[in-house]
Amino acid sequence: MPTHTFRLNGKQITVEVEDDVRLLWVLRDLLGVTGPKYGCGIGVCQACTSHVNGKAVNICSVPVSRIGPDDEVTTIEGLPGTVGRELHPMQEAWLEHDVAQCGYCQPGQIMSAVAKVRQVRAEGRDITDADLDELRNICRCGTYARIRDAIKSATEKM
Repeated sequence: MPTHTFRLNGKQITVEVEDDVRLLWVLRDLLGVTGPKYGCGIGVCQACTSHVNGKAVNICSVPVSRIGPDDEVTTIEGLPGTVGRELHPMQEAWLEHDVAQCGYCQPGQIMSAVAKVRQVRAEGRDITDADLDELRNICRCGTYARIRDAIKSATEKM
């Protein structure tokens, strides 16, 4: 069986799995990392959103063979470690704004929001409503107004 090595939440890991297994299933089923959720399996709902090398990626659509030893995969579990705190500022904002209802989509929502804020900051500008409109994570509970408020609040602290 092929082996795949990559960094996961700051730690180098190696896993034995077929090349075509999606990264989501490697994380959830083989490594016990359950923050990224399965929603659709085709990258539409974005419940699985995690970061690969700092960019938001729908890992339900990524075969593990596309991830190499130099790649850094960060899930919601590893997000606080990126800022050296117990919670990332985006997670704190989620709590402050009482965003979660059922909570299923929240890890993907947070990971997409963090990546968007980082992208906007790298471009040297502030986040706009148009930027927030680009976030397409699906929330069945419809907490979109609170999500937007939390992102704007967290942006000030990131």
